[in-house]
Amino acid sequence: MLDRFLESAATLSTPTLGGHGEVTAWLAETTARGSFTTEAIPFAELDGWSFDPDTGDLGHRSGGFFTIRGLDVHDPAGVVTAWTQPIIHQPEVGVLGILVKEIDGVLCLLMQAKMEPGNVNVIQLSPTVQATRSNFLRLHGGAATKYLEHFTEPGRGTVLVDVLHSEQGGRFFRKRNRNIIVETTEDVPLHEGFRWFTLGQVHELLRQDNMVNMDSRTVLACLPMNATARPPERRAGELGPAIVESFRQDPEPAGIQNWLNQAKGACELTAKLAPLRDVGRWTRGERVIAHEEGRYFEVVAMSVTATGREVRSWTQPLIAPCGTGLVGFLASRARGYLEVLLQTRVEAGTPDIVELGPTVQCMPDNYLHLAPERRPPFLDHVRTAQGKDVKYDVVLSEEGGRFYRAENRYRIVEVADDVRFAATPPGFRWASLAQLSALIPHSGYLNVEARSLLACMRALC
Repeated sequence: MLDRFLESAATLSTPTLGGHGEVTAWLAETTARGSFTTEAIPFAELDGWSFDPDTGDLGHRSGGFFTIRGLDVHDPAGVVTAWTQPIIHQPEVGVLGILVKEIDGVLCLLMQAKMEPGNVNVIQLSPTVQATRSNFLRLHGGAATKYLEHFTEPGRGTVLVDVLHSEQGGRFFRKRNRNIIVETTEDVPLHEGFRWFTLGQVHELLRQDNMVNMDSRTVLACLPMNATARPPERRAGELGPAIVESFRQDPEPAGIQNWLNQAKGACELTAKLAPLRDVGRWTRGERVIAHEEGRYFEVVAMSVTATGREVRSWTQPLIAPCGTGLVGFLASRARGYLEVLLQTRVEAGTPDIVELGPTVQCMPDNYLHLAPERRPPFLDHVRTAQGKDVKYDVVLSEEGGRFYRAENRYRIVEVADDVRFAATPPGFRWASLAQLSALIPHSGYLNVEARSLLACMRALC
C-alpha cells in the first residue's frame, strides 16, 4: 500500500486522467458552468434560523446543523485568565472521506470541486464526501450525499484509514470528524463535479493558493505514507531527501506521547458552554456579532445560491475572522533529516483541550502591537523569514461551510543549526515526520493546522 501511494505521488499524468493542463482546465470549466452567489444579510432575514428568546443562542429550527452559543473559559496559567466568546456548537460527527481506486495501474483519489459559501474563490478541491450528519440525514430537505454509501455501508471496500480528528478548537466546541480513506474495486459512476486525481496531481495543487480545502488536507495527512519510504535519491526538490529520511526514522511514539500527556495533565483550563446573551465584550447588531475591540472574528449572516449542491439556495450564519492567520513550522536538517518544532497547543474548544500544534499558529495582527517578548514564541522567525529559508509559503482557506473567507498563510521556514540546538521554551519540542505519522492514526494528538502542514510537507518531496 505504501509503495502504491508513493507511486501515485510520483505520477503527474496518466492516459485516462491526463496531466496538469487537463486538471486546471477541468477546475476552470466546473467553476464557469456553476452559478454561485453569496450575499451578507441581516440576521432577521435568516430563513429557519433565529435567536432563542431565553438564551440568545442562534440556532436552526430543525435542531440540527449547528448553533452559535457562548463559551465561558477560565485558564489560571494563561496570559488571559478568563474570557467569554461565541463558539460553534455542533454535537455530531461528520464524514470526510476520500475514495481511492486503481486506474491505469496507478492508485487515484476521487475528489470533488465543491462550492462553499465561505470560500474566497468559490470552488476548491474537496474530499469525495464532505458532509455533516445533519446533511447526510437530509435535514435540509435536499438531495442525498453522493458516494456516501462507500463510507457508511460495511463491505463496500477496503478501509485504509478511519480516525476521529478535531477541528479548530478556537471556533468549534469539541467538534470531531471521521477522516476516512476507502479503496474500491467497483465501477464507480462519475458524477458532475467529481474527478479522479493522482496523488501527485493533488500535491501540485497544494503548492497553489486556495486550491485544496481544509477537509481534503486533514484526510490527506492520514494517508499511509510513513514508516518505510522511497530511497532519498529518488526524490526531487531540495527538501525531498531530508523529508524521506525523516519518515524513515524510528517513530519513538512513547516519548512524545508522554510529553503531550504531561501537558494535558498539567493544563488547568476549563471551558463550558454558556448562553450567548451572557458573553461579555461582544455586541450583537442587526448584521454582525463582534468583539468590542474589533479583533478575533465576527458572526455574520449570509444568503447563498449554488448549483451542484444538495440544496440550491439557503441562508446561514458564518464565522468571519478579522484578518489573515499565520500557521508555520520551523524546520531543521541539522541532524541529517527534517525535524519540525511542535508546540503543545491549548485551545478551549478542543475535545482534549491540549493537542500538538505547529510552531506558530495565530492571527499576527492581534500581537504585533505588543513588545516582541510578549508575542507568541517564534512568531517573528516565521513571519519575517525571506529568501532561501522559506521552503513553503502558500495561502490556504479554512473550512468554507462554517467560516467566511478564512485564510491562513502556511509557511515552512528552515532555521540555522544554532536555533535547532538552542534550548526550547516550555511547551515546545522538535520531532521527526515519522513521529507525527505515528500519531496521526490516533485521535487527540495533532490539531487540524498541524495536519494541514503535514499534508503540505509531503507535497514538497
